[in-house]
Amino acid sequence: MAHKFVIEQNKAGEYVAKFKYNSELVWWTEGYKSKASAQNAIDSILKNGPGAPQEG
Repeated sequence: MAHKFVIEQNKAGEYVAKFKYNSELVWWTEGYKSKASAQNAIDSILKNGPGAPQEG
């Protein structure tokens, strides 16, 4: 699969959910104190994102 979500720690020790396509970073979330919070962000995107309207 060419695209994937990953959870990584930043320099501040926070967990960040990232979306990568062909190993290129497309976007990322804010930093979270727990890995579970970063996973919740991914789950929310997967649940709510497909029906979101597009602007521009």
